[in-house]
Amino acid sequence: MKRQIDFLFENSLFLIAGVLAALVWANADHASYSRLTELAVVVGGTGGGRITLHFLVNDVLMAFFFALAGKEIWESMLPGGALGSVRTAALPIFCAAAGMAGPAAVYLLGAALLGQLPALGRGWAVPCATDVALSYLVARAVLPPKHAAIAFLLLLAIADDAGGLIVLAVFYPQGPVHPSWLLLAAAAVVLGILLRRGRVNNFWWFILGPGAMSWASFALAGLHPALGLLPIIPTLPHIVPEGGGTGAGGAQRLAALHHFHAWWGRPVEIILGLFGLFNAGVVLSSFGPTSYLVLGGLLVGKPLGIALGGLLAVRLLGLRLPPGVTWRELWVVGCAAGIGFTVSLFVATVAFGEGSPRDAAKMGALASCLAAATALVAGRILQVKKAG
Repeated sequence: MKRQIDFLFENSLFLIAGVLAALVWANADHASYSRLTELAVVVGGTGGGRITLHFLVNDVLMAFFFALAGKEIWESMLPGGALGSVRTAALPIFCAAAGMAGPAAVYLLGAALLGQLPALGRGWAVPCATDVALSYLVARAVLPPKHAAIAFLLLLAIADDAGGLIVLAVFYPQGPVHPSWLLLAAAAVVLGILLRRGRVNNFWWFILGPGAMSWASFALAGLHPALGLLPIIPTLPHIVPEGGGTGAGGAQRLAALHHFHAWWGRPVEIILGLFGLFNAGVVLSSFGPTSYLVLGGLLVGKPLGIALGGLLAVRLLGLRLPPGVTWRELWVVGCAAGIGFTVSLFVATVAFGEGSPRDAAKMGALASCLAAATALVAGRILQVKKAG
């Protein structure tokens, strides 16, 4: 039984189940599904406010998902981390940037050709994202175990997510922006640093203190509050691997950031399931121009951007592919990175207001799972296993 439960958590099956349940429910009885997303809880007793469950999931609970993504990014940038060396990190970071520009260009070009650039242009960032978990699973299915291209994809996806978080914060603020409130986030960071210097090693102090301050700062500033925990993640005491080892000395250095991941890792999988349930409920007939623009950006723009970005980086900047990785594996990596799913679905939710463009963009984000098939086909045609 433990093995089956571990399988559920390790393969993003809660998210997939939530998405499938939302799709079935919305298409079987859309009215009752709409009532689900509008359900609210009363806080503060008599005279208090009402918080919708949709807000609770998207703006509060999803903050822990983005915090874990931020944790992966931050640790990879520390000395000894995957992105800690400029030479190691440069090529996947360059490919990640090109892998965001490619989908955006395909999306905007398509919208312009359809004559709907002003109306649909706001969704340009929807196809820029890469779902780390699902793309990683696809890469493992296509490539030999421990192939260098799998690590390359992880670095690329981490850098992609970092760029996606910046895009989300800068280009999709929630209402009018009030930058002065970000001083509260700055104060939260200072408080987090003081807690670390005071040798506080319980992550709850950081989350309930500086974390709550930072989340409120983002909400009041008009930025998406789901990103509100990101500023305090670097303040948590962390592990600094020495020589890439994880021996007894490393075990003694496990700290708050590690415990935060260990505590929230599985709850976040359930949160992603709720996110899928509350956001993926679109009628299948919602397919429209935005769906094809998002899908084209992910299935065509993403692999082209990554491949061309890698080619330019190698030819013009003198960067090198990791040992064991050829242009064939790089193309497969680009195809696998075309799975936008979670973050694409999130961006689609905030990029458009209620209406058909948002639902159509969500359908494109969901359909990007077809990238798994393109990666498998590319792997078979290019015979990457023989190359590994």
